[in-house]
Amino acid sequence: MAAEAPLFSASGVAKAYAAPVLSAVDFNLRGGEVHALVGENGAGKSTLSRIIAGLVAPDAGAMRLEGEAYRPASKAAAEACGVRIVMQEQNLIRTLSIAENLFLERLPRRFGFVDYGRLHEDARRVMAEVGLGGLDPARPVGALGVGQQQLVEIGAGISRDVRLLILDEPTAALTPAEGALLFAQIERLKELRVGIVYISHRLEEVARLADRVTVLRDGRVVWTRDAAEASEEAIIQAMVGRGLAEVSPRKARPPAARPALRVEGLCRGEAVRDVSFTVHEGELLGFAGLMGSGRTETMRAIFGADRPDRGRVYLGGSAVPARIESPRDAVRRGIALLTEDRKAEGLLLPLSIRENIALPRLAAVARAGVWVDRAREEAVAARFVEALAVRCASIEQPTRELSGGNQQKVVLAKWLYREPDVLIFDEPTRGIDVGAKLEIYERMAELSARGKAILVVSSDLRELYQIADRIAVMSAGRLAAVFERGAWSDEAIMTAALSGHAGPTGSPPPPEGATA
Repeated sequence: MAAEAPLFSASGVAKAYAAPVLSAVDFNLRGGEVHALVGENGAGKSTLSRIIAGLVAPDAGAMRLEGEAYRPASKAAAEACGVRIVMQEQNLIRTLSIAENLFLERLPRRFGFVDYGRLHEDARRVMAEVGLGGLDPARPVGALGVGQQQLVEIGAGISRDVRLLILDEPTAALTPAEGALLFAQIERLKELRVGIVYISHRLEEVARLADRVTVLRDGRVVWTRDAAEASEEAIIQAMVGRGLAEVSPRKARPPAARPALRVEGLCRGEAVRDVSFTVHEGELLGFAGLMGSGRTETMRAIFGADRPDRGRVYLGGSAVPARIESPRDAVRRGIALLTEDRKAEGLLLPLSIRENIALPRLAAVARAGVWVDRAREEAVAARFVEALAVRCASIEQPTRELSGGNQQKVVLAKWLYREPDVLIFDEPTRGIDVGAKLEIYERMAELSARGKAILVVSSDLRELYQIADRIAVMSAGRLAAVFERGAWSDEAIMTAALSGHAGPTGSPPPPEGATA
């Protein structure tokens, strides 16, 4: 492979917005190769991939595709050349069906009308390849979860004629089983000599899939190596300038005796079925489970975003249940929810960092309770931007221009400004880099040390092993097991996660050794 002419090459590519994002980047990709592109958020990975995909024009530099000059004027122009991208930010039309999104630009027609029989047949084939075979192709995409929507996006990308495929954090919202299906499709595409640019913060995936690895830092290439020569330690050192041992998160603190949040018999349809648990002051309780297990739905019901059918929520050791009928009620009672989809539900992207941070507590920056005091708002935003090390041009920068990790820090900042007692994190590090993860973990540890109760929903078991005092496992809408630190294992957690899908009742007892 070393002597093979590259399928794609970029030389001296540069791009700047308020500040330089890419500086003289050289990059190439061979046919049938997976070339991993790694780096912290803001390192320039997504900008380079968008340039290759025709979404962004470079300020300088040259590109070649199969030996010919390549400078696509648009995404459509790139796709006409066989270059396709599956982005972390989904590009689906929520009101259309799965099948329509998969084949949006090439809907089969008969006598001038869409041939839905053929469309659904073609869609079922693609859906089976990416793990969506059990769904109705006519189902609206807006009714799917984030992970399922990501699989639709991936299916749309791999089902077309493609020579160069860019996958930007494709497994961020996927379960291990769904990820395995994706990896199988990647191997199939490699056999067809498709070149794949693979962007991921999950270094175990890089080790499994990549033929070569390129590390970007601050918009520049640090190095490119064969995957066999790119250890996890070397990659992290190149990404953040620190070794692996230095980025290990702080251990979670033991819980206090006083309960901060107690949930009893919470139910919402089939998604949440008789869930009960307690989290104490200073405790970090992790929630594991397969996609669709009810983790997110449970958190939304606690927060009042979805009205539960029945159940009670108690706060701060009170014997009287809290009345939470809306997110406003939850916020007023000291509960904060950092949602799984930070772009759609956590931020107002067109607004500035300053406005997003101050939004949950405008009364505190208002004069006479009416007019927002710009100076107070700026002081608050500047304080949290500095405390959380948000990388930005200024507090007036629109949040849509920030990297994923820095957007997540802004979401955290706005809730910290509200000073809640209970913080719920739903997939808090999905799609963010090692350095940003470390900062989020450290902030959680600080909040725990101050007596805050923290609930963390995560699909990454390694993450929960590092940060949690206990891990609760959801299965088919039920709380299947709760494991104390030191008593959990991959096998025990997976057994609990699958338990709700086994047996005639679908709800067997928790695995032996678990503490409910």
